[in-house]
Amino acid sequence: MSDRILTLPPDTLAFLQRHNLLRKLVRCEVVEETIGTVQLEDGELEQSRQRFKQRHGIGNPDLEQAFQRQNGLSDEALAWQMTLPPRISHYVREHFLPKAESHFLERKNQLDQVVYSLIRVGDPYLARELYLRIADEEASFADLAASHSEGPEKAARGLVGPVPLTQAHPALAERLRTTSKGILHEPFRLEKWWLILRLESYRPARFDDAMADRMARELFEQWVDSETNLRLTNLTAAYPFPTV
Repeated sequence: MSDRILTLPPDTLAFLQRHNLLRKLVRCEVVEETIGTVQLEDGELEQSRQRFKQRHGIGNPDLEQAFQRQNGLSDEALAWQMTLPPRISHYVREHFLPKAESHFLERKNQLDQVVYSLIRVGDPYLARELYLRIADEEASFADLAASHSEGPEKAARGLVGPVPLTQAHPALAERLRTTSKGILHEPFRLEKWWLILRLESYRPARFDDAMADRMARELFEQWVDSETNLRLTNLTAAYPFPTV
């Protein structure tokens, strides 16, 4: 940990802690120390500045100065914020991209997405009746879900997703994982409900360039959180805060 935080007066540290700002400060320090030496090309610097200005609507000098005043930013602080995203991206690609695929394989079950139709009712006889009406094509799944389902899927006419497969109840997720698209499942019990289920689409996650960048960024964020936790632990152990 740098001297900047260690030399802060205990009452200042207590103030930051009381307002839930201490962790944010330590985390910012971790990121700054980590990426501070990353060098950007002139073209990257200009591109990052333009993106920042566009995102915050500060396309002319007057608006930029007003933005600085409103946020209490010096020229140096504004320049740092403008170049922070590409600096992080450079560091992430260099240090975490090689580990991205193994992280993806560990997370794949959480990344696969499904779209499915669902009706849930408390009455098993009603569930059977609705199932037969759908199976015999007397009514559509969507219409019966809208009129009879007793869960939040009712508002979407029974359609759920796309959502991560792991977001569903484990028993429901297992059925979705092993079924085929378009197969109508007979009513089955899950806790207090009787469910009718049909898989509409299964979207397995693919390890492409976008996914590689996402996984690398996740690893970076995990590392930053871990380092932040360690520094906070050391800080609070070394400097007991006054009772307020």
